[in-house]
Amino acid sequence: MEDVMATQKVDVLIIGAGAAGMMCAIEAGKRGRKTWVIDHAKKLAEKIRISGGGRCNFTNMDITAKNYLSENPHFCKSALKRYTNWDFISLISEYGITYHERDHGQLFCDDSAQQIIDMLEKECKKANVDIRLNTKVEGVSKRDGGFLIMSNEHEIECEHLVIATGGLSIPKIGASNFGLKQAEVMGLNVIHPRPALVPFTFDQDTRDKLAGFQGIALEAVIKLGKTEFREALLFTHKGISGPAVLQISSFWTPGQEVQINLAPDTDVFELLKKAKQDQPKQEAQTVIATILPKRLAQRLSEQADCKGKLADQPDKKLHALAASINDWHLLPSGTEGYRTAEVMRGGVDTNELSSKTFEAKKVPGLFFVGEVIDVTGHLGGFNFQWAWASGYCAGQYV
Repeated sequence: MEDVMATQKVDVLIIGAGAAGMMCAIEAGKRGRKTWVIDHAKKLAEKIRISGGGRCNFTNMDITAKNYLSENPHFCKSALKRYTNWDFISLISEYGITYHERDHGQLFCDDSAQQIIDMLEKECKKANVDIRLNTKVEGVSKRDGGFLIMSNEHEIECEHLVIATGGLSIPKIGASNFGLKQAEVMGLNVIHPRPALVPFTFDQDTRDKLAGFQGIALEAVIKLGKTEFREALLFTHKGISGPAVLQISSFWTPGQEVQINLAPDTDVFELLKKAKQDQPKQEAQTVIATILPKRLAQRLSEQADCKGKLADQPDKKLHALAASINDWHLLPSGTEGYRTAEVMRGGVDTNELSSKTFEAKKVPGLFFVGEVIDVTGHLGGFNFQWAWASGYCAGQYV
């Protein structure tokens, strides 16, 4: 029987059995490198499993560097060119995984996200990669010619160490700051992490004003400075959510107002003015209900004090009502945090890493891939594509 604390020697040790970690392992294994992947979780790739409502939005039809946020917007370009969305689509096609396209080029499995996990696991087996779950890292130290990793199961010596532990989002599935802490211990700079692709929350006063809006969803444009997104917006008990909000949240810093246009195809003041001329006995909320959900139209009209016939409403009130729809300014008090954030913004400073190999410039043999790096994709399959691309590229060099 194997001594549980016997020192195991491997060429490559990858900490983190998620999308980027497994992708890196597959490529390292294909090159004949003795590769282990360890993870503290009981199940493989939980973030893949729960993503996209269980269907995994695994990539996007249109991937460009513009879909990513980073202190260095050029860092992601090399990897995204070397392993493209079409490369991943080709891989899932080999496994007969069927998929469909939704809005904005998002690609989802027809059946289940588990198909992607099973595929990656099979690819790891084909490449002789050893995956060990329920394995907690208790210490990492630099050694001549490599690293020594202490875990609850083994003492592991490796030539190359890859940290693929993801970010801080969704702690209930095991997310932790392990990768960020290791980077700092090794002397690397970390860009301050914060939740991204996350719903906004409001203070009690604003929540009171939004009372009765909960559950209403509509297409809207949301802006922050020069950045804007046009997608679905959803009113929640705590604030606002939906794809438009998640997208803009990655750009938001506390204290910033967001601008919302609830009727992006309509000049609401012109609509009201024309209705006032053509149907003066009509009420404002009836007109607004032709472009917005009835409950929302009623509440906004009440808040603008536009009650009664349009003929009796001064233009000033109609302007105020129109502005609350076409140019609504809201100040979020915060976000729902990592509990519901899809990803983390920030991470290991890209200036510390080679964009070609993902190796730390100051620490030979140490690599970082995936979400733990300061590269954050937009909503829509971009973060998975970053995981595939960064994992693939590092796998060529470990």
